Amino acid sequence: MAGLKPMERLNMDPTALATATTGQGFELTADQLRKTVEPDTLGFSDTSELLDQGVPWIGQERAKQAAQFGMGMTEPDYNLFVLGEVGSGRTTLLSQMMHAQAEQRPVPPDLCYLHNFDEPERPRALRLQAGQGRVLRQLLLQLAKRLQTEVPKRLGQDDFKAESQRIEASYKTEEDRGYLALSAYAESHHFALMRDQGHMVFTLKDAQGEPVTAGKALALSQEKRAEIDVAEASLREEISRYLEKTRAMERVMNEGLSALRRQTLKPMLDHEMQVIRNALNQPVLDSVKLGAFLEQIQNCVLENVELFEPGDDEDVRLEALAAVLSLFRVNVVVDNHALQGAPVIREDNPLFRMLFGSIEYESDSGELVTDFSRIRAGSLLKAHGGFLMLHLRDLLADSHVWEKLRRFMRSGRVQIEEPGMMYAPMAAVSLEPEAVDVDVKLVLVASVDEYYAVQEADPEFARRFRCKVDFAESIPVTSASVHATAIFVGQICKRMKLPHFSAAAVAALIEETHREAEDQDRQSAIFALAEALVIESAALARQRDMPQVGASDVKNARQARIHRHNYPEQRLQETIVDGERLLVVSGERVAQINGLTVVDLGDYRFGFPVRVTASTYAGEEGLLNIEREVEMSGPIHDKGVLILHSYLSSLFAHIAPLAMNAAVVFEQEYSGVEGDSASCAEFYALLSSLSGSPMQQGIAVTGAVNQHGELLPVGGINEKIEGYFRSCESLGLTGDQGVLMPRRNLRHLMLDERVVQAVTAGRFHIHVADTASEGMALLTGMRFGVLGLGGYDADSVLGRAQKTLQRFRHACEHLGKPTVNPNHMRHLKHSIYR
Repeated sequence: MAGLKPMERLNMDPTALATATTGQGFELTADQLRKTVEPDTLGFSDTSELLDQGVPWIGQERAKQAAQFGMGMTEPDYNLFVLGEVGSGRTTLLSQMMHAQAEQRPVPPDLCYLHNFDEPERPRALRLQAGQGRVLRQLLLQLAKRLQTEVPKRLGQDDFKAESQRIEASYKTEEDRGYLALSAYAESHHFALMRDQGHMVFTLKDAQGEPVTAGKALALSQEKRAEIDVAEASLREEISRYLEKTRAMERVMNEGLSALRRQTLKPMLDHEMQVIRNALNQPVLDSVKLGAFLEQIQNCVLENVELFEPGDDEDVRLEALAAVLSLFRVNVVVDNHALQGAPVIREDNPLFRMLFGSIEYESDSGELVTDFSRIRAGSLLKAHGGFLMLHLRDLLADSHVWEKLRRFMRSGRVQIEEPGMMYAPMAAVSLEPEAVDVDVKLVLVASVDEYYAVQEADPEFARRFRCKVDFAESIPVTSASVHATAIFVGQICKRMKLPHFSAAAVAALIEETHREAEDQDRQSAIFALAEALVIESAALARQRDMPQVGASDVKNARQARIHRHNYPEQRLQETIVDGERLLVVSGERVAQINGLTVVDLGDYRFGFPVRVTASTYAGEEGLLNIEREVEMSGPIHDKGVLILHSYLSSLFAHIAPLAMNAAVVFEQEYSGVEGDSASCAEFYALLSSLSGSPMQQGIAVTGAVNQHGELLPVGGINEKIEGYFRSCESLGLTGDQGVLMPRRNLRHLMLDERVVQAVTAGRFHIHVADTASEGMALLTGMRFGVLGLGGYDADSVLGRAQKTLQRFRHACEHLGKPTVNPNHMRHLKHSIYR
């Protein structure tokens, strides 16, 4: 059975030792049936005295040392893989340690995204000291407001206007001079020239100075028209030269005006940028990148000066100005101004966008649009410089998240993207924000099975988590662990504002942790169960208006929990009382014995007796298992039955080959069974059938048997004994009933007090044995048998079985049928829960 512990040597008193040497095992006394904790040994009267002590890692020193090591490692790939069962405290304790470690680390920088004036689709990332992000954002908002008032104000000053007018007048003078020359040239060639809304228009004139109409033009001679065409072409060339010259002059004028604006606004802009730099107080991490961004803001303002001055269409101007000023904003995606130490994030909803960030979109005329201000950070970016806790099962549920996380683990960089946009029903304007380096310590929580599944399926990912933090399911009992459990109870009472526990109540709770661990020397490390019992016990104490929780509250809370879950067990027990299920708990029967099973419903498990019967007769079919024939048994029991078969064959190897047909069945078992803890009961039923030796029906049997006939420990021993006790109690205790179990299960006993009281009064008995032979002697009252020269002694169980087997073989030989080699016997396969 999984989870079994090695058996320690028993400290038996002389009477018990004498009983054990008779070959029939020995009977346990009441004080061996459960571990008791004396309240006087705890060192306090109630848990309110322990509130000044923090919650320790109860019995989890290995896990604590591993976690401290992993969190202290700054090298890459030393992330933490936390293993343990749900309720072991793995998440709570690691969260506490992460916060403690984070307090000693510096506050990481803010992360901002800025507009990229060169490539707007690739926003730039900017790291700033913690708190500088929101300061820069506010400073640039104020800058945008000041620019709307300061730029028009500077451009409206008299000296600027005078110099601007001078430059424009100079251009106008030169333009007019050129135009006069061009007009004179046109006049000399009999053309009238005029300007019309920026265009040059000329008209041919006759000798009297009148415009030449189309009719007059057609009346002209061919030679005259040719002369006019030449003159017109010459005029056009002159006009082209004039326009080219004026354009050059206009460029000079514009450059002069631009230089004037720059000369006028540059000092103001330089001052504003320096105010921003000074207001950031601390040195800027990406100072070069910030300086380049501020320089681009200056250039953008100077290139769009006309938007700051009132014009003809104010609505259009103001909309365009707002669009320009929006480029100066700062998108602070990670703001660490309020942090004290490094961030600690526990992401319980690791969707793609929640973990890696996202880009938001909005619809505009049937198109999805976005910009740098709609970039959102995920948990990875927010946890930069600190810790991020994730649960492996959540990650495995989304293949896109898993693949993205694998790439991040390889590169250490986070690229924010929106993976679903390629499937969007509308066209989208997409962004590719600058990827960011992220330094984060990942804490991945998983079960043991999940951990090893990842180790096998994805070793590249697994090697990024070199620090394994393994939480134990149970812990050895020490004075320190007992005291730590009491502190744990006190802290729960403090946190949840519950009445405190008395020392007796804590003692009862500690005994329950032994029960959960099924071990007198170990406590369960699944403290979620203990926490639930604390809450429920406190509720009962409040109902009684008691200031403290007493031991009776703990016991009553446990019984109330059982009552809420044990309806299936109650119905099964009722079927025994009603006679629907056949169970004999008194007298003697041949080839019939009561085995013990454990039914595990997930939230509750209980023991229940099942009748095991066997039949044997001469034949050549070998050993038949009915449950196997109908596929109602599992592989673990297959192994147990094969071992049973091997042991049975070895006992009678001196008379092989055997000529036997045999069948073993679990009576009235319809749901299928698994486990090997019934192999001993099956062996007894077979041997009883072969020998004809009746067995006591009041003693139920549990235990696995190995090839040498030794009894091996099994799981669920407490539930099995208690389940049979309830059945005997329902049918009527006779004082002869009890349970036979492996001696190696002794340390696992944490029986209910009702069973202990029945044993103390002699109304129920717990027998233990080391070997199958000791158990058989107890059940039959006969010697098991010793192999001599002539076989087993005739008045022993094995001697009687030997005689039966010889008779079977003689019958087969008499009929001329071949006998069956024991190595070819059909597998007996049956199983039992657990």
